[in-house]
Amino acid sequence: MKIAILGCGWLGFDLGKVLYSKHHEVRGSVTRMEKMTELRAEGIIPYSLKLYEKGIQGDMRSFLSRTDVIVVDVPPGLRKNPEGNFVKKIKNLIPYIENSNCPKVIFVSSTSVYKDKKSFPVYTEESETDTSSNTAAQLRKTELLFLDNKNFNASVVRFGGLIGKDRHPVTYLSGRDAVKSPDAPINLVHREDCIDAVLKLIDFKKDNSVWNLVAPEHPKKKEYYTQIAEKRGLEIPNFDTENVSKGKEVSSAKIQKELDFKFSRSIY
Repeated sequence: MKIAILGCGWLGFDLGKVLYSKHHEVRGSVTRMEKMTELRAEGIIPYSLKLYEKGIQGDMRSFLSRTDVIVVDVPPGLRKNPEGNFVKKIKNLIPYIENSNCPKVIFVSSTSVYKDKKSFPVYTEESETDTSSNTAAQLRKTELLFLDNKNFNASVVRFGGLIGKDRHPVTYLSGRDAVKSPDAPINLVHREDCIDAVLKLIDFKKDNSVWNLVAPEHPKKKEYYTQIAEKRGLEIPNFDTENVSKGKEVSSAKIQKELDFKFSRSIY
């Protein structure tokens, strides 16, 4: 198959390498020219593309031409730029996807669409999303741009916090003071499991729905990060035990049951 990955970052690049190893033609986009050499070295056809609220920079038409699957893995960037309009950026992309006649699109979303609460609710794909958060609201509107479009089949996959050999939140949290919500459940997922899930969804042609992907282990934040910091020889974070914890538990039962998905990597 011909597969285009819009956003060959930390996850997308490794996904592209796996797809190439399975003899697919893989096109990958980056926003920095120096990254194109890295993609080319791994057999990925590189493109320099960037989404803006006012339009798109780069040859998007060629990038999407005659593709069988498009994976959209573009970070919203709303933490760095809360005033940004991610929905508008994706609206600029949609006509290019429609004109490409590609039958299948996979949009990488996030479990941040679900609201943290004191009651630690368990969320499934059928649960309501958070309308009070700008990031959550924009993500949900973006998801619907794909799910409501009749020109292609769409899968929306909501990943938990991403971890891997070279990436773990404990590195950021190590030694920090007053880390919030120590009793909240953890919702993490390994990059290798994310890639396996995307491979499953690529083969699931007629899909038009949402899928959660979070490891089935949900220890409390304080217990987990204390253990991981000790294991890695890092300074243990200090937690805010004065205020009530808020959090959630995200269920991945749907993908495990309906697609026979099996998690292969522990969060420990």
